[in-house]
Amino acid sequence: MKQVDSPAGSAAAGRSIKSRPLNEIFPAAWGLPSRGINLSKSALVTGITGQDGSYLTELLLSKGYMVHGLVRRSSSFNTGRINHIYSDPHELGRHLVLHFGDLTDSTSLRRIIEDAMPDEVYNLGAQSHVKVSFELPEYTADADALGTLRLLDCVRDHMAHTGRTVRFYQAGSSEMFGAAKPPQNEETPFYPRSPYAVSKVASHWYCVNYREAYGLFICNGILFNHESPRRGETFVTRKITRAVGRIKYGLQDKLYLGNLAAKRDWGFAGDYVKAMWLMLQQTEPGDFAVATGEAYSVREFLEEAFSCAGLEWEKYVAIDPMYFRPTEVDFLCGDASKARRVLNWKPETSFKELVRMMVESDTRKAQAETLQKAALAGSH
Repeated sequence: MKQVDSPAGSAAAGRSIKSRPLNEIFPAAWGLPSRGINLSKSALVTGITGQDGSYLTELLLSKGYMVHGLVRRSSSFNTGRINHIYSDPHELGRHLVLHFGDLTDSTSLRRIIEDAMPDEVYNLGAQSHVKVSFELPEYTADADALGTLRLLDCVRDHMAHTGRTVRFYQAGSSEMFGAAKPPQNEETPFYPRSPYAVSKVASHWYCVNYREAYGLFICNGILFNHESPRRGETFVTRKITRAVGRIKYGLQDKLYLGNLAAKRDWGFAGDYVKAMWLMLQQTEPGDFAVATGEAYSVREFLEEAFSCAGLEWEKYVAIDPMYFRPTEVDFLCGDASKARRVLNWKPETSFKELVRMMVESDTRKAQAETLQKAALAGSH
């Protein structure tokens, strides 16, 4: 399969993307059929343009899946994390099709499911920033809780009128445990401490209810914090590693953070998406906590990240109260014994390896930004 760098880089029809109508760029968004495809399994991924969606799509493509992804409409391109695996819609035999839709719009969800005919649905889409959920609680509930319910109902209706079987993965979060004492596992009572966490708890129980009421194959993955160089820049881990690179190259002087004492169980997103896929390959559905079993504080993450660049974090970091949550979650550490036993899954990337991977990636980006600025300055 020929690949192109991005939708924006496509040379199809000999025209730049700016001069081409949208239905040429993403024809599946208008329900046009995918051409020349003959694969064994089809998967629908919501949140495909996010960190987890990009890693999961890579995994599914490597296993021969036809992957359909839900993309929210935007006036600018938001497919940066999947540009390297995107195929031009005019190519025969492409394995990745993007559809415009939204978890807040059940009409678009029904249309996409009918077009994609998925064997597996991975619901990764969400407003996933905890601090932002306090500022946008209604939208968070609509997208994260009711969005899951809409998608579940669309899948149930699709199965009823087609006779097909569809397996469903729901992306839960360790934030659902909130104030519960660690270690936390599938049996730990939820104690959510944010609108995001409350919405994820609702999604979890919607899935349990649909599994029990309608006999659907639904798995809840309760994933503890998982990071990567593709993590959004507003999340604390990426905020730290990005600052390390920029400080090293003189692009930034200070890094402002909130609660440094909070402890989290941090793993690599690329490892965790394998657990998602494994859940839907089992003979029976179930719920699984996915974690490393090790917890580190934000301060320890800071120390490790800055030491990778030979810097002392105390010289550059300041505390800003605006980054504290109204209700804090102090300590999350997962017990993934069930995932190890049933799925034969275990994390492959250590904490130190993860931090170094992210620092090295952001350092390269800072270096590239420095060179670009120097080149622009030299051209004047």
